[in-house]
Amino acid sequence: MRRIASRYIAGETLPEALDKIQALARRGHTSILDILGEDVTTPEGARGVADEYLAAAEQLAQTKLDCYVSIKPTHVGLRLGEALALEGYRRLAKHLAKLDLFLRVEMEDHTTTDATLRMFEALARDFENVGIVLQSRLFRTPDDIRRLQALGPINVRLVKGIYLEPPAIAHVDPEPIRQAYLECSRLLLDQGAFLSYATHDASMAEGVLAQLRERQLSSERYEFQVLLGVQEHLWDKWKQAGHPVRVYVPFGPEWRPYSLRRLKKNPEILGHVMRASLGLS
Repeated sequence: MRRIASRYIAGETLPEALDKIQALARRGHTSILDILGEDVTTPEGARGVADEYLAAAEQLAQTKLDCYVSIKPTHVGLRLGEALALEGYRRLAKHLAKLDLFLRVEMEDHTTTDATLRMFEALARDFENVGIVLQSRLFRTPDDIRRLQALGPINVRLVKGIYLEPPAIAHVDPEPIRQAYLECSRLLLDQGAFLSYATHDASMAEGVLAQLRERQLSSERYEFQVLLGVQEHLWDKWKQAGHPVRVYVPFGPEWRPYSLRRLKKNPEILGHVMRASLGLS
């Protein structure tokens, strides 16, 4: 598992992650820094995670590289209470603003969606350096997009959604998920959002690019986001065509439980990982 994971995880330490970010910068790619972990079980653990991110941000800022920080709500204590998680996010948003760094509030499974959106709305009212993740898989997402319009133009990472959600609340087949993704993209572009298209679906990306061409939008309004080690031929294709490509760089000692949890929540990941490892993706 460690050999397989090494392709997709930068390492266990911050210096290893920073080395990877610098290597990506030499290839012309910007990055996202993520400390692996979720579902902390104590308030002390949640505050400790926030401290880790603060320390990592200090070192990241010193590199002067284009890289921002992305944090899961349950990693800063959401399962223990919304107030605790918001406390952590506020500390981070305030400090990162001083460092001229951006903060992404990630999205986890549907049990956390309402609280995550409430926290993001609270943060967005006080800080300009925050963004959110939205999942096209969920039926509710178009309504969430309309609700967030009250904040003005926002910064969104749009994903299909890695969690296998109940069919009563989410699309479960590939094509409806793709069509929902394109519809969410259209709504967000109409609202003036900055869009980060997190995908390795080449055909769906063509649909996204058609929307961008139709609106004659410059590359300052969007970027593609990709996972470290996954389908790098697409990175090169998009970059050569003039589209910004940002790479998600996860690291930390929690790589093994993180990987196991991901496999449990979505067993299809193992097939994707194995195909990529064998060069068959």
